[in-house]
Amino acid sequence: MLHGLLGSKRNWSSLTKSFSRDLKRPVYALASDVLHFLDKKGLTNVSLLGHSMGGKVAMSVALSDPSKLSNLIVVDIAPSKGKMSSEFHQYVQAMRRIEELQLKSRKEASYVLHEIEKDPNIVLFLLTNLVVPSPGSDPAPVHFRVPVPVLDEAIPEIGNFPYEAGEKEWNGRTLFIKGMQSNFVNRHNLPLAEKFFPNLLLERLDTNHWVHSEKPIQFKHLVENLMLDSWMTSRR
Repeated sequence: MLHGLLGSKRNWSSLTKSFSRDLKRPVYALASDVLHFLDKKGLTNVSLLGHSMGGKVAMSVALSDPSKLSNLIVVDIAPSKGKMSSEFHQYVQAMRRIEELQLKSRKEASYVLHEIEKDPNIVLFLLTNLVVPSPGSDPAPVHFRVPVPVLDEAIPEIGNFPYEAGEKEWNGRTLFIKGMQSNFVNRHNLPLAEKFFPNLLLERLDTNHWVHSEKPIQFKHLVENLMLDSWMTSRR
């Protein structure tokens, strides 16, 4: 499982445990060096799931080394090139401000994020990256697990995708899950995704971009149905 740009493995902890239990297989939450990890562990017949930026990584892995995967699940992102949304710019700027202000509590950080994001669920999601030191006579300031200044500088490049349409193709079992209230997958970039992944199946859930957080039960059913169907097919 590959989380998104401002996510962390904590965003997937409940689903990771649930998938591992119900699908009877280990689940790894990764953020980088995926192919190296697969080689080092000797993993094949892999089901790779990625959300947002993690979805772009998952697609890149499938196109770079098709032999490694059996299933590809991409959550609310397309293999297109473009600028990051203004919302992501605002989130990163607010996170940077939190660190520069040297705030001492989660509550203070929450106030800063609420200035630019009114949805409490998104604020809670962003705060999963926050590290709050243990209280003491002079506690250290809060900070984020992700390198916020590095992300800020890299935003112009983050929206890229390494391949052009027609350059690579993966013909394996592919599921795209779109948030119906999100524009990350749309009528303009869906045909591009189908060129890269001819066997693409598109499913929609009534959510915004954080599909797995907003509709975890329905999301889990879609993923498990694909993987269980794949397992039954391989047994025939």
